[in-house]
Amino acid sequence: MQEHRYAIIGAGPSGLAAARALQKAQIAFDGYEASRGVGGLWDIENPRSTMYESAHLISSRTTTQFTEFPMDDAADYPSHRTLIRYFRDYADRFGLTERFHFDTKVTQLERTDDGGWMLHAEPSAGAGESVSRRYDGVILANGTLAEPNIPTLPGEFSGELLHTSAYKRATQLTGKRVLIIGAGNSGCDIAVDAVHHAASVDMSVRRGYYFVPRYLFGRPSDTLNQGRPLPARIKQFVDARVLRAFTGDPVRFGFPRPDYRIYESHPIVNTLILNHLGQGDLRIRPDVERFDGPTVHFRDGSSGEYDTVLLATGYTLDYPFVDRAALNWTGWSPELYLNIFPPSFNGLYVMGMIEASGIGWQGRYEQAELIAEYLSALERDPGRAAAFRDEASTRPWPDLTGGYRYLGLERMSYYVNKDAYRRAVRAAVATLRGERDADGRRPTRGGRGTARGAGRGRRGARRHDVAEAASA
Repeated sequence: MQEHRYAIIGAGPSGLAAARALQKAQIAFDGYEASRGVGGLWDIENPRSTMYESAHLISSRTTTQFTEFPMDDAADYPSHRTLIRYFRDYADRFGLTERFHFDTKVTQLERTDDGGWMLHAEPSAGAGESVSRRYDGVILANGTLAEPNIPTLPGEFSGELLHTSAYKRATQLTGKRVLIIGAGNSGCDIAVDAVHHAASVDMSVRRGYYFVPRYLFGRPSDTLNQGRPLPARIKQFVDARVLRAFTGDPVRFGFPRPDYRIYESHPIVNTLILNHLGQGDLRIRPDVERFDGPTVHFRDGSSGEYDTVLLATGYTLDYPFVDRAALNWTGWSPELYLNIFPPSFNGLYVMGMIEASGIGWQGRYEQAELIAEYLSALERDPGRAAAFRDEASTRPWPDLTGGYRYLGLERMSYYVNKDAYRRAVRAAVATLRGERDADGRRPTRGGRGTARGAGRGRRGARRHDVAEAASA
C-alpha cells in the first residue's frame, strides 16, 4: 500500500506545530518555507517578517509556550531575539528542521484527478531546483500577519508613507514629524519607540480601546485567575472595572470612548502609551479625512503637517498559491469548520487562522493534533473519518464566541474565544479517537451557533485571564 504523504507550507509556530503533530502520529510529510529557516515572522531577517527591533510577546511566556517545550529561563515577555532561538531549539530538539525545504517558496497548488494536490515551488536565487510534487493533502501554515492591509485614503501625501510592516527600528523616525494611523498593539509599540527619536508623534484613531497592563498585582496579568472561565458578561463587568482601577480612563488622554465592551475587539497590551500621553510626548488625533501634500486633514476639521505617515492598519489573510474557492472564501476570510477544514474536505487544512486572546502556541498545537487525528482516521478508520465529516456538515457549527459579540471587522472575522475554541477542538479530537466520558457518552462539542459569525471564527483556550493578551 502506498504511503500517504502531506505537505506543510510555512515553518513559523503554526507550521512547526503541524510538523510535530504529524511526526508524533507517524504521518509522512514534507515542509516548505520561503525563508532561510524556522521561526516565521519572529525571524527579523526573514524577508516576509513584519518584526521590529523592540518587539516582545504581548502575552506571557507561560501562557504562550508549547507545553512540551517550556521557556523556563526566559523573561516573562520575551523579545523576538529570544523567541527565534526558542523556535530553532524546538525544531532541533524534535528533529523538525531537516523535514523542511528552506528558501523554497510555494507558488501554486493544483487539484489532481485522483483527489490529491500538486504542489509547485520555486527556490530562492541559487538555492536549488524547482519543485513539482503530488501530495495527498496540504496544510497551509503560512501565517496571518504578513500581507499588509493598505487602506485607500483620499488625496496624496507628499512625505514618506509606510505600513508598519516596513518599520524595523526607531532611528527610521529620527527628527521627523510622525503620524501613526491606527492604535493597535504594533501602532502603540511604535509610538512608544518614536517619542524618543521623532520630532513629534501624533496618532490618528477612529474608535476607543481598552488598555491592559502587562502586570497586575506584581504578576503577568494573563496568569491571574486561571480557574473556571467566567460567563462573558460577568467577566466583562469585572475586568473592565479592574482595568479602570489600574489604568484609569483612556478618554482623559484623548482616546474616544469605546463603542463596544471589553474583549469584543482585541485589547491593547501597552500602558506605556498612556504614560507618554500623560507626559505630553504625543497626542491623539481623529480619523483622517484626506491628504494634501504634507498636510493631513482630520475629520474634526483640524490638520497637521508631517514628514512620515505610518499605517498601523493591520494585515489581511493571504493564501496566494491556491484558488479562493478551494478554501470556501466567502467574505473577509475562509469559512472553515473549526477554522481548519473546508466544508468540502478537499485535502486542504488551515493552521493558525485563529486570533484569540490567550490561546498561545499550545492552542495552535491542538489544532495540529486534530488535523493529525483526522489524517490518521482517514487511513486506519475511514468510517470514523466519515462520521467526523458528517458532523462537520451539520449546521449551525459550534458557537465559538464564548458569548462575546465581536466587532464586525475584517481583522475580527476569524477571531475566537480561547476557551470555547479549545473545548471544541479537544472534543473533536476525542470523537475521532472514539473516546467517551465517564458515563459512556461521547464528548459534546459545546453550544451551537445561531449565525454565520458564531459558527466560524470564534474559538478559545483554558484560562480565565483578567487580561487576555494574544500571542502573535
